[in-house]
Amino acid sequence: MYLIDIQLKTDRIPPEQADELLQGHRAWFKKYADEGNFLAVGPYTDQDMAGLIIAQAADRDSLNAIISQDVYAPDKADYSVREFQANIIAENIAAFKGK
Repeated sequence: MYLIDIQLKTDRIPPEQADELLQGHRAWFKKYADEGNFLAVGPYTDQDMAGLIIAQAADRDSLNAIISQDVYAPDKADYSVREFQANIIAENIAAFKGK
């Protein structure tokens, strides 16, 4: 499993394209959540224009291919990826959606 930290490079996002790019970014989230690759997605509450994805993929190359499809890739955001092993997952995790 992977943690993906995304930080937008706002200085590289033309204001006239900001809304369109954000919609594309959200569509990318939905596509990979629907396909089961993105398990949790959300913005940071203590940092603007940044967020976190908990993801799963067959391997790092597969994850990199998914990341490359984001409208902000490769130069409008920084993507920091950490791989981890989920040894414990709370059964009530879905109860925290939106919190």
